[in-house]
This record gives sequence, structure tokens and C-alpha cells, in this order.
Amino acid sequence: MPRLDLPPEAAMTPEQRAACAEAVAGIRGRVPAPMIAWIRNPELATRAQKLGELLRYQTSLEPRLSELAILVCARHWTSHHEWTAHKREALKAGLDPEIIAAIAARRRPALGDAREQAVYDVASTLLASGRVQRPLYEQGLAALGERGMVELVGILGYYCLVALTLNAFELGLPGSLAPELEDPEAGA
Repeated sequence: MPRLDLPPEAAMTPEQRAACAEAVAGIRGRVPAPMIAWIRNPELATRAQKLGELLRYQTSLEPRLSELAILVCARHWTSHHEWTAHKREALKAGLDPEIIAAIAARRRPALGDAREQAVYDVASTLLASGRVQRPLYEQGLAALGERGMVELVGILGYYCLVALTLNAFELGLPGSLAPELEDPEAGA
């Protein structure tokens, strides 16, 4: 069960209502799950959801690549709600189900092109080590360009915030529990 719920509209401050209304009026058309926690600070909620709109819908990376990066992040943090929502989006964007299954199992996926390879390699390395060594940086730059690399790092940073928020406040659970992320030897 979630640790926090979205406050009823009647209990919200004017700033909280405005932040929610802005999210609903935006590209998503709804209040995103992490905003359930962020709304405790309406300015955080407003700024974070706007950044999320930009990084999810308005980058030079096609949706298949953005969703690949988000899934690598969700798997890194074992964020069930993030994984469940973005697995669905990744499939809609045309990401191969075998790639998704490999990421869930913490296996290196067989990737179809240089852009997918760059996104996966940069994302998994940056999340694991906090760094991108020169050869990998050059690979990412060649495949994605400077803007694409900057946007990829932005996507990863934002979705780390999302994953940590969802995990800390157990948002989306138990409904979004992803069995493929469960480690049978360690439990949930």
C-alpha cells in the first residue's frame, strides 16, 4: 500500500490545486504518480513534472530510445511502478520484448542498432559507476550527438528522482508490482 495518497482537492492549498491542474492540462493529461509525494511541496511538484514532460516527450531521442533508458533506470532501482508504466510505453514505441526481458533479468540485451547500443551502454554504465569513460562517451556522441547525450543524461537523472520517489513512498503498489523484477533468492 502506498505510504502517501494524493490529498483530496478540498484539503489542498491553492498552490497544490494549481500544480495538479497544470499537470492535468499538460501532455500527460493526469497527475503523474511521483507527484503524489511531490505535491507536499507544490513548487517541487510543478517544476519536476514540467521537467518530466520535457524529458519524456520533447527530446531529440525517439520514444523507443527514451523508454529504453527509462527501463534501464527502473531496473537499476527495481522501481516496480516505473518499470510497469514504461514497459507498456516501450512496447508501444516498438522496443523489442526480448530487449525488455533481458533488462528485467539483468542480462545484456541484443540490440538492433548503434543508437540503442549507445543508450543502453551509457545508461547502464552511468547508473552503475556514476561515470562515462572517454571511449563510451565517444560512442554515445557518435550515435546520439551532443544534444542526445545531454538529453540522455537528463532522462536518467530525472527518472532516478522518479524511481527513488516511487520506491520511498511505495507509490503504485501493490497494483504495479512487476513479477519479472523479483529476485527469487532475495525476495521482493
